Amino acid sequence: MSDLAYKRTNVYEKADEKLLKEIFDYAEGYKTFLDEGKTEREVCSYVVEAAKAQGYVPFEFGMQLKAGDKVYYNNRGKNVYLIRIGTEDVAKAGIRILASHIDSPRIDLKQVPLYESDGIAFGKTHYYGGIRKYQWATIPLALHGAVALADGSVLNVKVGDDANDPVFYISDLLPHLAAKQNAKPLGEGIGGEDLNIWFGNNPYTAAADDKDKTVKENLLRILNEKYGMKESDFLSAELSLVPAYNAKDVGFDRALIGSYGHDDRVCSYPAYTALFDAENDKNTVMVVLADKEEIGSEGTTGMQCAIFTDLIDEIARSFGVSSAAVRSKSKCLSADVNAGYDPNYPEVLEKLNATYISHGAGVTKFTGARGKSGSSDADAEYVAYLRKIFDENGVIWQTGELGKVDVGGGGTVAKYIANMNIDTIDIGVPVISMHAPYEVVSKADVYETYLAFKAFIK
Repeated sequence: MSDLAYKRTNVYEKADEKLLKEIFDYAEGYKTFLDEGKTEREVCSYVVEAAKAQGYVPFEFGMQLKAGDKVYYNNRGKNVYLIRIGTEDVAKAGIRILASHIDSPRIDLKQVPLYESDGIAFGKTHYYGGIRKYQWATIPLALHGAVALADGSVLNVKVGDDANDPVFYISDLLPHLAAKQNAKPLGEGIGGEDLNIWFGNNPYTAAADDKDKTVKENLLRILNEKYGMKESDFLSAELSLVPAYNAKDVGFDRALIGSYGHDDRVCSYPAYTALFDAENDKNTVMVVLADKEEIGSEGTTGMQCAIFTDLIDEIARSFGVSSAAVRSKSKCLSADVNAGYDPNYPEVLEKLNATYISHGAGVTKFTGARGKSGSSDADAEYVAYLRKIFDENGVIWQTGELGKVDVGGGGTVAKYIANMNIDTIDIGVPVISMHAPYEVVSKADVYETYLAFKAFIK
């Protein structure tokens, strides 16, 4: 093929022994991050501790910032901002922003979850984000989250990951009895109200009153003894069911990683590690680890919250410049995943404009659904700006879109940042089986995304 033609580059075909070692070593840190952070609360806690080790200190409103300062803002334990102040005038150079999200599709307990039916104690649930419900049945699940008690104290809950922990379960029909279920469309095989968690089967036989000799009563006794909880404490709890297995290498060559939560922690990890590892301190950098992206970026910890512009206002105030000027000169990478091309399902993706596994970081100029609805659609000039940066720094990257034009689509946090007059584009790792309880990515793509973020920062 001539130099005039465009061709994607397979990272593994190019990689020498040194690069392969860097890719595989980086993946080990990422796998640990995945295992330690299965909910946004856990990711926040993990990242804050890592930031403290790097010399970052808590930000308080009214703080006077100066070049060289490294601060973090922990927003309600579910959304973190990492900020490093550079030497350049922020009114002229703006801020380099890396924005990813740390929430993932999951199954949440309802506020009044516990009930008993025919000798089984169950928990009622409400799924979070876009899941294919049938994928969550008959797999081991762990219970993660927090319970805020009436006295204001908060209990952290994590049951199901340790080798000695019990796990939890959603049942499905055996094939011998599933004729009617099999006749339903795939998306209707299991309904939202059918995602009931199996919590127990042993009645409280020690109860003095026969009416209390129930499985639910025994479950309440266990929760009270272990956590000091009463049933009413579920009213002020955030408890989620997530897959009970950890990140593992996939394939004989170990080139891939299988895990829950790649979307979008596979971009969050490169974002904050790139900030910590970047050597150039010229640019002011903000890394955003946001919550609620999977349900529209709403609320106090989502990307639509005013805290994003509030922090930019605080940076501008510290240097006596216009916040509007800072935003107009800022540039953002909306660090989010795209659908990787899966040869098992080629019909949903248009091959020329799909992202391919192990072909580097995937740049997505626009997202949205059908007619680009709901997309910010980055300017050609901004794409060219990033092309130059990536190519000059040897980053392997590709472009793609989320499916064929009339097949599907999706959104990210990009449009909320672009609406603030900040040049923004999506870039991230191609994912196989996105939103499933077990997703797959390439180690090479994770590493090239990290290199892309480092190049952008400097």
